Amino acid sequence: MERTEDGIELATFAGGCFWCMVKPFDRLPGIVSVVSGYTGGHTDHPTYEEVGTETTGHAEAVQIAFRPDIFPYERLLDLFWRQIDPTDEGGQFNDRGASYRTAIFVHSDEQRRKAEASKKELQASGRFKGRIATEIVPAGPFYPAETEHQNYYLTHRREYNLYREASGRDEFLRVAWRRPEERKELRRRLTARQFDVTQNGAEEAPFGNEYWDNRREGLYVDVLNGDPLFRSADQYDAGDGWPAFARPVHEGWIRREADLRRGAARTAIRARLSNAFLGFLLFDGPEPDGLHYRIYSAALRFIPKELLDLEENGRYSGLL
Repeated sequence: MERTEDGIELATFAGGCFWCMVKPFDRLPGIVSVVSGYTGGHTDHPTYEEVGTETTGHAEAVQIAFRPDIFPYERLLDLFWRQIDPTDEGGQFNDRGASYRTAIFVHSDEQRRKAEASKKELQASGRFKGRIATEIVPAGPFYPAETEHQNYYLTHRREYNLYREASGRDEFLRVAWRRPEERKELRRRLTARQFDVTQNGAEEAPFGNEYWDNRREGLYVDVLNGDPLFRSADQYDAGDGWPAFARPVHEGWIRREADLRRGAARTAIRARLSNAFLGFLLFDGPEPDGLHYRIYSAALRFIPKELLDLEENGRYSGLL
């Protein structure tokens, strides 16, 4: 396993155009860096133009430096599958050719075992009708792409958004990963209130919810997938009848989006990986940041401090 002294490992994925493969991983907890580049070819130090000729053998790829104790390789694999069409052997979406193929470039025997198990599980799930064509191959030389191609979703926002929308990637992923039967399974697993809040964006009633006046020490996690969202140490009484927090455990676990319901623009908060609706961000919170995360109890599961080490093989140890 390629691991630095401080426990950082590498993961390398090809998923079509590398512009679209940075944002899903960037700024997540445990992710140190995401670099766009070229790998899997037979020439040294190729350029973007050379790779585009389909003569160098390289694939556009991203190389991720990560801390497996915070964000395990298995979760990277799961996130990777959710970005691609793994049955397409000729490219990805509108981008055709071998340079846009999908592949997992493994850095160790352990990564290979995990990647092969993940691929086998995806094939057996029946989510995709065709054969899973994504290659699992040894990692070789990785050549970072030119500066203009790094963090393209941040440096060329307009071009990136237009390209991504036209590519057809997002529509394909919506169909593939939001199947009606999965929504039915969530409805079965959750209470009616949990489902309505997390899946439909319903607003929870004040005071009559589970955690608005919770005073126990512990951790609040995503009710859907268990990602750690908020600490009791950051909870305060906002006087409005909902759980209020000054900050999340890590900004990378959540995302902000515009909410235009009720005829006014508000900042909604969702869990980044499960997409669960959590509540709203207000700007009347305590100093120094003045942030007020109004989070609905139905979107959370509370784990008391004394039980944290017993949960999921110590997943939450050290977070308080």
